[in-house]
Amino acid sequence: MADTEPVLTQRRDGVLLVTLNRPGARNAVNLSLAEGVAAALDELDADDALSVGVLTGAGKGFCAGMDLKAFVMGERPWVGDRGFAGIVQRASRKPLIAAIEGFAVAGGLEIALACDLIVAARGAKLGVPETKRSLVAAGGALLRLPQRVPYGTAMELALTGEPITAERAAQVGLVDRLAEPGGAVDTAIELAMAIAANGPLALVATKQVLQSQRDWPAEEFWTRQGEITGPVFASQDAREGAVAFTEKREPRWQGR
Repeated sequence: MADTEPVLTQRRDGVLLVTLNRPGARNAVNLSLAEGVAAALDELDADDALSVGVLTGAGKGFCAGMDLKAFVMGERPWVGDRGFAGIVQRASRKPLIAAIEGFAVAGGLEIALACDLIVAARGAKLGVPETKRSLVAAGGALLRLPQRVPYGTAMELALTGEPITAERAAQVGLVDRLAEPGGAVDTAIELAMAIAANGPLALVATKQVLQSQRDWPAEEFWTRQGEITGPVFASQDAREGAVAFTEKREPRWQGR
């Protein structure tokens, strides 16, 4: 794929690296970038050879949010039921890791929040500055920030609009792993490889339960969890995992 494409993809042993590729525009989201992200997530979910995705940005930062110039010209960077940037309303079924260098602000942070895990380089700035422009962070930050950080911290970030460093973000639980500057992708790939080594059916089911259980009544948890996990326990991969353990060898997953 040409380097001029707004989104680049690269396969690395079961991991799909997805790169927002508008560095001259701080990887701001226009319609073509949103469509590229949506297509990459479709590829990740459809290909049995892929287990995990890593999403990053080209150049000096992750993403600065929506391309306001394109927006003024009439572009709306929403893609079907995936929403803004092709991700914030529906990301991938498979695990997805954001790898942040430099900055992830406004809609850029909301893209990262749509991922399951966040890796950020030390010194990177993360924030939702919308209130500074009399706007609202309506791309998922107000939903996902309180799920990741204490309520007061979510309020502080959203109401002041001030960014925080990756180091503080890690302290409050917004960032899962810190990397040295320039090393966010390598750290995210290392984490992705550790995840991808596990059973693919189990990964998808585990993510689905973790995401869905927030809305389940407590008395329905075990039934609903069983509906998702039952087929995994009955799969060939579950048997292979047990046999590989007893034979002291690496499992050979079939995805069925």
